Amino acid sequence: MPVTTPRLSPDWPCQVKPPGSYDWQRSATRWLRELVPARYGGYPALVRHPVLLARHAHLQVQQEIRVARTALQTARTDLPGLGMPESVIEHTIKLYAAELAQLQHIARSVRAVTRALVEHGTTR
Repeated sequence: MPVTTPRLSPDWPCQVKPPGSYDWQRSATRWLRELVPARYGGYPALVRHPVLLARHAHLQVQQEIRVARTALQTARTDLPGLGMPESVIEHTIKLYAAELAQLQHIARSVRAVTRALVEHGTTR
C-alpha cells in the first residue's frame, strides 16, 4: 500500500515536517524559534507550548511587516535628507518592497503552522 502524505498549503514552510509525521512538532518549534528574538528561546513556557511560540512569532512578524511598510512609505521623503543619492534610494525602495513580500509570506506560513499545531494538538 503506498504511503500518502497530507497535501500541504503552498505557504507551508519547507523547514517544517508535515503535520502528523514523526517529530513534526519539534521541527515546527525549531522553525518558529528562528522567527523570534533569541532571548525568547530561553522562556520555558514558549518552548513547552508550541502554540504560544507560534502566537509570539505571529506578533513578531506582524511588527516586522509594520516596520517594513513604514520604511517603504517614508524612504522617498526621509532618505534625501540623510544625503542618500537617488540610486541608493531606488535600491532601498526595492529592498523594502522585497522584504515586505517575504515577510507577508512568512506570516502566511506562521498561520499555517499555527493551525496545524492547534488541530493536531501538542504533545510536549
